[in-house]
Amino acid sequence: MSPPPVDFDVPRFAEWLSERTGEHADLEVSPIRGGGSCEMFRVDRLGESWVVRRAPRAAVSNTAHQVIREAKIMDSLAAQRVPVPQVLAWSDDATVLGAPFFVMSFVDGGVIRRNGLPPPLRDDPSSQRLIGEQLIDTLVDLHAVDWTKTVLAEISRPAGFLDRQVDRWLTQLDSYRVRDLAGVDDIARWLRTNVPAHGELTVMHGDYKVDNLIWAPAAPPKVACVVDFEMTTVGDPLIDLAWAMIFWPEDGNAIALAAPGTPDGMAPESCQPPSELVNRYAAATGRDLSRFGWYQAFSAWKLAIVLEGSYATYLRGESRNPLHEVFGPIADQLLVRAGRFAQ
Repeated sequence: MSPPPVDFDVPRFAEWLSERTGEHADLEVSPIRGGGSCEMFRVDRLGESWVVRRAPRAAVSNTAHQVIREAKIMDSLAAQRVPVPQVLAWSDDATVLGAPFFVMSFVDGGVIRRNGLPPPLRDDPSSQRLIGEQLIDTLVDLHAVDWTKTVLAEISRPAGFLDRQVDRWLTQLDSYRVRDLAGVDDIARWLRTNVPAHGELTVMHGDYKVDNLIWAPAAPPKVACVVDFEMTTVGDPLIDLAWAMIFWPEDGNAIALAAPGTPDGMAPESCQPPSELVNRYAAATGRDLSRFGWYQAFSAWKLAIVLEGSYATYLRGESRNPLHEVFGPIADQLLVRAGRFAQ
């Protein structure tokens, strides 16, 4: 066995996995970079590779980071032909790894991050328009899944979904509010006053963005799988679309992923404006996007609150994740973005 990563009990996990698979074998474990909430580790065993996704030790709310729920959702979506990693097993026994976790298949491929594209996509600029198209088309397919045939029918509360969103996220913020957030309460009042009429309900990923897709390891760009179903529920699909656009490059977007003009970013001629991608979604689904500004305001406001939770753990000295330190300034930027749409 390899030397254990920090806070990962390799012998205990190897014993647990042997009990689940019926095969005793040595394994190697290495931490996986990325992600701002749950911890992830790669496990190599018997010629196969797996990923362990573990809840954080210091959760920021009673509902955050429910990895067992996430595993069940992924398992259910796989049965509906959604491209997700295969879930092998899960456990809520904290004596194994210190927190609940699940094990899923390792999917070979690349991730598009703020610091650029994976080399195969970077080196083929002529095909990079497919990144935006695949981002939207994969979301269209996810929203077309019959959620009543998944575990979400049992664990979601679709009735009155939009009506309770603002109060729900304000309550979460109040559970860890450690500083004044400029505009967060004013935007909440605007959102509550202007909530759209109830629309269609679909599977709602909850954190849909370009870096929650694993891209096939060779150009042209093709989505190999969707990951990070931590916030998935049955809800309004336009929230997913607005959320994805928060991270898509456009002028003045400081948190865009692989933006043109940055090292290893997309080629300018291959990076569509957000409006083109929104129109592609509208054309594919036939959904009315006349109130899309509300969804853009809400999504940026909600993401600010989500990131503030992790920033609060950093301020309290409860997090070792270096990403959490920068989440505070990003939350401030997101509230400025939300305010632009809350007019």
